[in-house]
Amino acid sequence: MSYFNALIREVKFTAHDRSVRLWFALIFILSTIAVGFGLIEVERQNTTINALIKTNQQERILESEKLKDWGSSAYYNFHLTYDRPSDFAYAAMGQRDVQPWKHRIRLLALESQIYERDVGNPSIALVGRFDFAFLAAFIMPLVLIMLLYDLKTSEKAAGRHHLLEATAGRPFSFWFLRAAIRVAGLFLCLIVPLIVTGIMAETAISTLLLACLFIFAYILFWAALCFIISAWQKPGSLILMTLIAIWVSTSVILPAGARLMIDQSVSLPSGSDILMLQRETVNDAWDLPREVTMEAFFEHHPEWSSYEPIKSSFEWQWYYAFQQVGDQQTEPLSTAYQEGRLRRNGIATWVSLIAPPSLLERTLQSLANTDLKASIRYEKEVRAYHAALRAFYYPKFFHNEPFDAALLEKLPTFESILH
Repeated sequence: MSYFNALIREVKFTAHDRSVRLWFALIFILSTIAVGFGLIEVERQNTTINALIKTNQQERILESEKLKDWGSSAYYNFHLTYDRPSDFAYAAMGQRDVQPWKHRIRLLALESQIYERDVGNPSIALVGRFDFAFLAAFIMPLVLIMLLYDLKTSEKAAGRHHLLEATAGRPFSFWFLRAAIRVAGLFLCLIVPLIVTGIMAETAISTLLLACLFIFAYILFWAALCFIISAWQKPGSLILMTLIAIWVSTSVILPAGARLMIDQSVSLPSGSDILMLQRETVNDAWDLPREVTMEAFFEHHPEWSSYEPIKSSFEWQWYYAFQQVGDQQTEPLSTAYQEGRLRRNGIATWVSLIAPPSLLERTLQSLANTDLKASIRYEKEVRAYHAALRAFYYPKFFHNEPFDAALLEKLPTFESILH
């Protein structure tokens, strides 16, 4: 009963502390803003995808009336690919701010289409988006520091420290309880908007529970650190500066230094290098003898080597063959780019073990399927869909099948690749 009374007393004390109420209100407001903006962005992306699906279907219907052969069908028909945001993406937008999540592809050389992207908001690309993951990982520890660093020193300054400890009987339990109430209040102010928005977004309960568990473990880490350092018999200003120094080191200096080290140790080509090489390969093919292009194509696709060429100044088989050769030429660069990004990401994951803010942010992005692995998975889905389109068109090209617009109804869809 005495412990319960102590709990009630400290809750009332905390509720009457204006500075504590201010920090709680700040975190609650920022959390609400973060998940609100995230939910708006998720809805915008879903609306964009739905509109593009409808527009793409309408364009296909209009174009089908103009088509006269399989080559022009493959050339003029655009095929929409997309990566819908997950039901938890509102909390951590991650790579969706910098990597493409939609494409309109044709049967032309694919790699240049993959690495072309919309022009995004330059301010977001520079500083990143303010989302819940950023708030929880980087802003929340600062607020927690402000709540806990002067737990004892403020009472010493008010002349109540010795009296409180003498009255409590167990000084450690007294200070621990006061700190625990502040930590619990801050945790609730942070996650209540997250959970309410998750219910609105129909987020899986397991995902919300995991997110809350990771955030709780993270806040306990910072709370323990603050509690230990604030127990020093030192001035409050020194305790505050020590905690801020730890935050700066783990949130800014260590991640920035690690990124420079990783970028220098793991080199990789850029997407623009891949795009330029492919375009040069495709453009140069117009000036090469057709036999050179077809031999390079048949080397990877011997199943079509028995086709009968059409004696004309232009043939679709040759055109799509040198488009494919463009992909073949850039395949080593593209593979190196993908593997390099994964290696960098793997090293960054290990480094984040000693940089807790980065670790929590990466964990929440992984839960939201907005991390680098999710971005690369989408690229693989686009390549698989392009391969399915080639499997549909190539027999018609190389067997010189007569054009039948009705067969276009059997074109593979991107949804069929996803399932």
